[in-house]
Amino acid sequence: MTLTTAGESHGPALVAIVEGIPAGLGLDRTAIDADLHRRQQGYGRSPRQQLERDEVEVLAGLRHGRTLGTPLAILVRNRDHANWAWGMSPWPPRGGATGKGTKPVTLPRPGHADLPGAMKYGFDDVRDALERASARHTAVVVAAGAVAKTLLAEVGVHVEGRAVEIGGADVGEAGRSAIDAAREDRDTLGGIVEVRAHGVPPGLGSYATRAERLDARVGAALLGIQAVKGVEIGDGFALARMRGSEAHDEIVRDERGLARRTNRAGGIEGGVSNGEAIVARIGMKPLPTLMRPLDSVDLATGEPAQALVERSDVAAVEALAVVAESAVAFELARAAREKFGGDSMDDFRAAHRLYLERVDWVPR
Repeated sequence: MTLTTAGESHGPALVAIVEGIPAGLGLDRTAIDADLHRRQQGYGRSPRQQLERDEVEVLAGLRHGRTLGTPLAILVRNRDHANWAWGMSPWPPRGGATGKGTKPVTLPRPGHADLPGAMKYGFDDVRDALERASARHTAVVVAAGAVAKTLLAEVGVHVEGRAVEIGGADVGEAGRSAIDAAREDRDTLGGIVEVRAHGVPPGLGSYATRAERLDARVGAALLGIQAVKGVEIGDGFALARMRGSEAHDEIVRDERGLARRTNRAGGIEGGVSNGEAIVARIGMKPLPTLMRPLDSVDLATGEPAQALVERSDVAAVEALAVVAESAVAFELARAAREKFGGDSMDDFRAAHRLYLERVDWVPR
């Protein structure tokens, strides 16, 4: 199961191709749109979230709400593209420059992909880098993640993400106050998100190779999200300060089969799921687009200048919770497809059922 995406922040649309979905999976457009809407919510988001309500379109791989076992083509339109039609035209634009994005961007933002992207690809206009690097791209990732969550639900796996900290404050009134203070100072905030996956059977992933290790795969999926700078599985770094007798989860047998008294490992041992809930925490840095910009250098003149100022969120930690949930769901769905196979949903479900009988495991 693979995911390929394309699209720029202010281009016509964002596109995803998902391959490897079994035939016969029922998809609910309302549920996918609900996840897209969740991504746009959260205290501290930019005005762009009010400009466009994201909705999914499916171009291929689905008929009458059921997958065909062929590549699924998903599209999410950028409604704000109308204001950028000249500046972000895929083809050489005709007529005079109108709207937004008509002037080259030469003031890279510290903390963004602007400068390293321009240096890597030889761009004179930083917009050629920042448009793809933008977190706007995560909209179509969430749509693909909603498909993955639907597949996982068929075998009793449920994934949920939540913000736990914003700017060093607990989510809630303290977090909102921190956002208000940052907005007043024309600054931004990061935070911490937690994702939990329940019902994951033992045996997903493998210890055999680095590429197959489930913790490495989940970690890579999360670190691939814009602004994420750290990931821990289970108790993560806290385990480094414990003794072995304190750190590891003792094995017991109960009415559910083999289980653990604790879950400090976060549901993964040796790169393989162990039947406990998979738990990951993600650290998000403050967003790099500041209304009070940091020092930079004008790439056109080589002179000191202040970085680009463009519409941005004050905080997007609650949105990250939805994106991280989607990323983990897709990686778990990919691992489940590797484990249980099948061209159709009937095949997939049957293989899952037989496997649970063999390992004598009951979801919890």
